[in-house]
Amino acid sequence: MRKSKIHPRNKHQGRYDLDKLMAVCPELKTFLIKNIAGEDTIDFTQPEAVRLLNKSLLLGYYSLDYYEIPEENLCPPIPGRADYIHYAADLLSSLSFGKIPTGKTTKILDIGTGANCIYPIIGAREYDWSFVATDIDKKALEIAADNISKNEGLSAHVELRLQANSRDVFRGVVEQGEKFMLSMCNPPFHASAEEAKKGTVRKLKNLHGKDEAEKGTLNFGGIHKELWCEGGEKRFVQNMIYESAKYKNQVTWFTTLVSKETHLKSYYVILDKCRAREVRTIPMGQGNKTSRILAWTFEVKPKAIKKNKT
Repeated sequence: MRKSKIHPRNKHQGRYDLDKLMAVCPELKTFLIKNIAGEDTIDFTQPEAVRLLNKSLLLGYYSLDYYEIPEENLCPPIPGRADYIHYAADLLSSLSFGKIPTGKTTKILDIGTGANCIYPIIGAREYDWSFVATDIDKKALEIAADNISKNEGLSAHVELRLQANSRDVFRGVVEQGEKFMLSMCNPPFHASAEEAKKGTVRKLKNLHGKDEAEKGTLNFGGIHKELWCEGGEKRFVQNMIYESAKYKNQVTWFTTLVSKETHLKSYYVILDKCRAREVRTIPMGQGNKTSRILAWTFEVKPKAIKKNKT
C-alpha cells in the first residue's frame, strides 16, 4: 500500500483505484503487474506506464476529456502537484477570513508551467481559480494550449504567456497594474544535464536496482528546460526572490517548491535582505519523497478580501 502523508483534501489517498483508472484509460492495463503480495500494481519501471497512470488520474478525477503530451516532456506525478494546489489554497484562506477563496476572481501566476500545464488544470478544476501560466519554451506552450482548448471550461480559466527572457521570472509576463493573489513555481532542480542524469540513475537504483539504473531511463520524462538550468534550483529561487521584491505590490503571496532543504538557509538570508514581512515553509510528502513550499509576502499583514462571488 502506498504511504500517505498527503494533504487531507487531496483526492489521491491510499491505493490507486486501478479499475477506475483503466476505465478512463484502457491502455494502462498493458502495464499491470503483481507486487510481492500478489496485488495488481503499475510497472513503474516503464516510462509509458507512468505517463498513462498520470493521464488516467487527470481523466478520472479532474473531468478531463483529453490530455496528451509528448514522451520527451515532463509527466508530473499528479498527487504531488495536487498537494501544492491544496496547500496554496490553505495559504490563501488567510486572505479570506479563514475561508478558501474560489472562483475566477482568484488569480494565480504559474511560473514555468511547461507542456503539462498541470497547476492551472488542477487549480481550475478544484477551486475554479483563474491562471496566467508562463514558460520560456514556445513549443511547450503550444502543447499546453492544445490540452486546454480540448477540455470544456478550461480556456476561460487559463491564459498562457511566453517569457521571452530566460533570466527573468516576473519581468515581461506580469503586466503593469496586474494583481495576483499568489504565484507558484516548480523550478528546474538540477544545474546541468549531467547532474540531472546522475539524479535519475540514483533514483532508479533505489527503486529498481542496478540494472534498471544503468539504463538511465527517466520515468517521468522531461526535456532540459524542465529539468535543469544554469545554477540549478538554488540560483533560480534566489533570483526569483530578488526579483519578487520589485513586484511586491502586484503579488500578495509568492511561493515555490524547494526540493533541497539545505538551500533554505540561503533563501531566508535573501528574504531578510529584501525585507519580506512574513516567510513560511510548508512541508509536503508523498510516500518516501519529501519536499516543501517556500512562501513569502511583503505586506505587513496581507489584507483580507471579501468573499468572491462565483
